[in-house]
This record gives sequence, structure tokens and C-alpha cells, in this order.
Amino acid sequence: MAVELDFVRPIWADWLAFLPTNAIDPIYFDKAYYLGPDKRGAKPYQLLAQAMIETGTCALAKFVMKGKQNVAQVRAGPDGLILQQLLYADEVRPQSAIGIDKPEVQPAELKLAEQLVEQYRVDSYDPAQFKDEEKERLLAAIDQKIAGKKITLQPAAQPEGAEIIDLVEALRASLKGSGAAATRLKAQATPVGEPTAPKQRKSARRSVTADAPATPARKTGTRK
Repeated sequence: MAVELDFVRPIWADWLAFLPTNAIDPIYFDKAYYLGPDKRGAKPYQLLAQAMIETGTCALAKFVMKGKQNVAQVRAGPDGLILQQLLYADEVRPQSAIGIDKPEVQPAELKLAEQLVEQYRVDSYDPAQFKDEEKERLLAAIDQKIAGKKITLQPAAQPEGAEIIDLVEALRASLKGSGAAATRLKAQATPVGEPTAPKQRKSARRSVTADAPATPARKTGTRK
């Protein structure tokens, strides 16, 4: 199956292998693309997607785009195939490089942590439940400004300075609380990518087309 990833000229992907859907660590995920069938490609497209679902597998492929060879995962989503561009190993720094201490965990402490996990556990992730509240706040302020109202934009609340807490006591307090929010743990965020070669990424998704074997790909992709 050929995959068109460019909106000016067709670029073909080579299919390398099939592997379990969860075999690739999400830390290697980069940009994602929707794949759609080209003319006369609907039947093999649906056949491949259904076969992946039934066997619990995804495909590993490589393609060239804008002068760079890429590796990708192709998986079956609810409405069709999705191509997930992958980062190379040298583009992801190992977490061991940041030097995380690993103190001994006592059984009683672990039991408390497990109880906290179960208390706030949900069955699935619903992205519609979350909104960029900071963006909405800024847009509302802009609307007020356009309407001629005088506004004073307050900076977003920032968490207080570093505080050393007793995690066990915090877990106990959270479990005792009725409907209380989960305990917040302070952490230092470290970029996954190598700091020596930062990579600028755009979050826009793009639609691309896939055709049946020996069928020319259409150049009809639209940017999502």
C-alpha cells in the first residue's frame, strides 16, 4: 500500500513489519496523520484496518518527506488508519540521564499510594472534559477590550515555592477527605528530546491519502 504524505507530490511508504499495537513506547510518538483510501482503495483499506483490529497489531513503515527519511507506526483507529510519525532513538534522551533518586518504598506506604490511585481511577480518557482555561481567560479579556471595556488582566496564579512534604501524611489526608482533590506532587519537568538539538514541532494534524497497490495516489490531502 502506498501512502501519500505530501500535498505537492506523492511520497511512498515502505511497509516493514507488523507488531503488537502497544509494542512502541509513546515517548517516541511525534506528529500524527490521518490516512484515507484513494480511488478503488476502499476495500483493501478497510480490510487492512479490520485485520489490525482483530489481530491487535499495528504496522511499522518508513517514508521520505521533505528530504528526511522517517519511521512511522500505522494503527487502526475508530474511523480509519492513523499514521504516527516516530522519533529516532537519538532524538529521545534517556530518563536515566537526569539522575532520579530511588529511595526504598515501605509496603504500608505503597498500600496507601495504591488506595489513592483506586480512589481517583477512571475507565477512560475523554479529551472533551478538558479545556485550555488560560486561553479562554485571555480570549474573554480580548472580547471585553473590543467592546470598549476597561480591563485589568491579572497574571495566572502560580504555584507556591518548593515545599518538602511528607507524602505518606499527604496520602492519608487525601484518602480521609470527602470529594477532596488528589494530592499534588511537585516535580521538575525535563524535556524528552536532546537539549543540544531542540526540535520545533507544529501541533496541526494533516489528512493524507492511502491507495490500493498499483493505484496512483491522489494529491487531495487537506490540512486539518
